[in-house]
Amino acid sequence: MERLKSHRDFVGVLKTRAKVSSKDLVVHFHVRGREAGDGAGTRRAGVSDLGSGRRLGLAVSKAVGNAVTRNAVKRRFRVLARQHESLLPDSCDVVMRAKPSTAGAEFASLDRQVETLFARVAHRVAKTAASEGRPGRGVRPEDGVRP
Repeated sequence: MERLKSHRDFVGVLKTRAKVSSKDLVVHFHVRGREAGDGAGTRRAGVSDLGSGRRLGLAVSKAVGNAVTRNAVKRRFRVLARQHESLLPDSCDVVMRAKPSTAGAEFASLDRQVETLFARVAHRVAKTAASEGRPGRGVRPEDGVRP
């Protein structure tokens, strides 16, 4: 899973206002190329249309804890995102935002939350694609995601 690197990409994902949340984290998401078909809509929204892989951004504020704690939370998020990235649709940008309670959460609890949230992202993308009359991007029934 690649990283979201530019401020423009982060803001573009956050502006879509598509998110799912749990007790300890919020996952903001945006599927590149869903607008207008030619990619022009995504560029206008502030999200670059480079590549087709999944990209991850992390947002861990000072409310979570000191620098050591924030870095530990980011390491956990990277590991968990890598484990469960197959649940996400192709060309999906994800920003994982930590809530202050994340610092004290058990790894197993975060693992379950990330798995559930990524599955919910896939479900919402498939549902949106179905309502637009298009197949879901990268979401297949054999992946274990129920529409």
